[in-house]
Amino acid sequence: MPTDIPDNAPLAPQRLPDDIERESFRLIDAEVPEPRPFAGQKWEVVRRMIHATADFELLALARFHPRAVEAGLAALAAGAVLVTDTEMARMGIPQRRLAPLGCRAVCLIGDPRAAETARREGTTRTAAAVDLAVDLARGPGIVADMPNAPLVFVIGNAPTALLRLLDHMRAGRVRPALVLGMPVGFVNAAQSKARLTDFGDAPGGAPYITIQGRKGGSTSAAAAVNALLELALRDRGFS
Repeated sequence: MPTDIPDNAPLAPQRLPDDIERESFRLIDAEVPEPRPFAGQKWEVVRRMIHATADFELLALARFHPRAVEAGLAALAAGAVLVTDTEMARMGIPQRRLAPLGCRAVCLIGDPRAAETARREGTTRTAAAVDLAVDLARGPGIVADMPNAPLVFVIGNAPTALLRLLDHMRAGRVRPALVLGMPVGFVNAAQSKARLTDFGDAPGGAPYITIQGRKGGSTSAAAAVNALLELALRDRGFS
């Protein structure tokens, strides 16, 4: 396992953001020599998650459905709607990566309809926002001018959102192209992700990317999305 740099280590030269990112990836590559637990496109996803969190335990905790990267790239290339559980996750997915592919990122947690459902049913707003997203997907579309867009769910905070999404998926009410399920915490975070992998690995299950155990978070979820977006942009000749 890589070790932390001492606090008294010499400062690295000041660089521009793109240079800092490239140097960070170089350092991660150097600290995780081959053979790595992940290769190719999966490594690019995990490396960006490590870059965002400085957490090398992700090498042992990240989990991919066999078709996760393939399904995610196909959805992004087709102009997906990315549904996040929190505004923090949505804000971590920049428009400069979404727009060239015709993708949108939306979060419905602040929608008054979700707030009303949560109040009426005594549930969380993140779970109610998933209900609203599924209802809209089955009707006019989550984004009005993209009614037939593939759906990618990005859940980095709330186990209740992931559990509710799994309820809808089991009932056949929604079939996302990919679920990035990375809720973090102590109450049902690990259990919700275990249920995601169980469902995804069963016949007819949906592709997923997740982090085993309690770790996760909006930062990790957004980082995984950004890695997939970068791969999709590269495939389309944008980067």
